[in-house]
Amino acid sequence: MDQRPIGVFDSGLGGLTAVRQLRQIMPSEHIIYFGDNARVPYGNRSRETILKYARQDLRFLRQFDPKLVVIACGTVSSNCLEDLQRENEIPIIGVVEPTVRRAVSVTASRRVGLIATRASVSSGAYQRQFAALDPEIRVFTQACPLFVPLVEEGRFRSGDVVVETVAAEYLAPLREERIDTLVLGCTHYPLLTEIISGAMGGSVFLVDSGREAACAAQSVLLQRDALAGPGMGEARFYTSELAADFQRMAEIFLQEPCRAAAETVDIERY
Repeated sequence: MDQRPIGVFDSGLGGLTAVRQLRQIMPSEHIIYFGDNARVPYGNRSRETILKYARQDLRFLRQFDPKLVVIACGTVSSNCLEDLQRENEIPIIGVVEPTVRRAVSVTASRRVGLIATRASVSSGAYQRQFAALDPEIRVFTQACPLFVPLVEEGRFRSGDVVVETVAAEYLAPLREERIDTLVLGCTHYPLLTEIISGAMGGSVFLVDSGREAACAAQSVLLQRDALAGPGMGEARFYTSELAADFQRMAEIFLQEPCRAAAETVDIERY
């Protein structure tokens, strides 16, 4: 048993969808979450800036002595995962590899769509992973740069004309490609599941990157005999933005109240 926490970070609130899955799958685990809301989104930044931010986020989490870190950010996972794994001795999991594995296992037509930030799509990380696992799969990509800021502003509910219009425009090319599986390559996107499903049609299987990362974390901890002991784990939340605003939105993402008040962090110190 290992009672140390799991660290999770993202560019903002989206990684809380991974936290929600972690708490469902492993309710005994303690979780430390950092959301870099002051600098969201990462997806439109250069790789050098993304790596700088990710290193700061990770240095902040390292002070809590985590037994494992989940990068609940498709942009960081696509651009910086290998750098961060090389620089740190603790297990670090991204969202790309587990998400692609799930998509490969469920697609029947071998026609898979990927929606993500511009940086994730242009990195080619998802495409390379698909090619490594099944080179016969055709991957059709679509950058969706407006999804993250819309979700961060709470614009993710069905009936919201703005986000439904944006989704319809982004997803139209993928519908034309007759895909049967769609990878949600950003942990913000599960909040848009109903809208995305409506735009794509109910027959398209949506792969939730947050859930797949949580399952991968459980697998690593099982292999290392590092699961927490019995009891209910606690979650602590930190943000680089106003804590009150973060907490209000966090409870929507988590679909439960935050038991501990969120705290603001000056991430530039790290």
